[in-house]
Amino acid sequence: MTHPYSRRSVLAAAGAMLATGAAPFAFAQQRVIHVIVPFGTGAVQDTVARAFSNELGAALNAAVVVENRAGAGGTVGAAVVAKAPADGNTLVLAAASHHIAGFLYSKLAYDPLKDFVGVANIGNAGYALAVGGGLTPANTADFIKEVKGNPGKYNYASAGNGSATHLAMASFLSKAGLQMTHIPTKSTGEAVNELLAGRVQAVISSSVGVIGFQNDPRMKLLASTGEQRSPFLPQLPTVAESGLPGYSFDSWIGLLAPAGTPKAEVDKLNAATNKVLADPAIQERFKRLGVEPRNQSPEEFQKLLRADWDAMGLVVRASGAKVD
Repeated sequence: MTHPYSRRSVLAAAGAMLATGAAPFAFAQQRVIHVIVPFGTGAVQDTVARAFSNELGAALNAAVVVENRAGAGGTVGAAVVAKAPADGNTLVLAAASHHIAGFLYSKLAYDPLKDFVGVANIGNAGYALAVGGGLTPANTADFIKEVKGNPGKYNYASAGNGSATHLAMASFLSKAGLQMTHIPTKSTGEAVNELLAGRVQAVISSSVGVIGFQNDPRMKLLASTGEQRSPFLPQLPTVAESGLPGYSFDSWIGLLAPAGTPKAEVDKLNAATNKVLADPAIQERFKRLGVEPRNQSPEEFQKLLRADWDAMGLVVRASGAKVD
């Protein structure tokens, strides 16, 4: 019986690898780290993950593979990581929606706080209120006045039920006493496209989702949603200063691993991530995305996660939003 791989073909393959400088079977032996993005393409997590994944792989001498696992407000992707082996090879690039889901959904297959450990705080992502679809208010106060005078007439889009863009707007509407119809999509990019197409009249999007449309006549940016003006959209007032005092919303973006991942592995991943974030080229890349890089130890990031869990609980309860 002739073996399908002849001695001649094996020797030829080995010779080809040596000729190109490649070590035989090097790829098979290389560590592969899967970074799960729980939203579709165009979401801020997706854009951020792809902005530094190659550099992170080089820092770890590994192949970093970014995978989109969208669905159910980010809970589908998060569930994959929660159930993965705690070896540091499967991570989720999460944001505020990760904790929002714990209060928004009545049933989850995991605990957003207890089933994960913070690896690295990538940065802070600002959000902005944008309008379109025929609405041209001068400011946030005018937008509130228009919507209040036409309850239920207007729609808003989000990156999906339970996403940060959903809760940011739901909280806004609750605080302002407004009624709008929610149109969930699969990503921030899709939500913004709904606005550009005129099918919805408003969206609260991550800065990266709208920063490229500042001069597009189909969209008008009214305000940033943080406590302070965005360094990336400094011309925009905050929502609080332009029509809705007391309102603020922004989000951390970070890498989480399954609970039980060894501390040595978490520390290794954290050190590599912080090294990449310190690169001026990466910082410039993040600046164009509207993300302010952070540099925290795992312990500092874990403290932030616990505080954010409490804060998002207050946001969800105040908004009255619920997904069964």
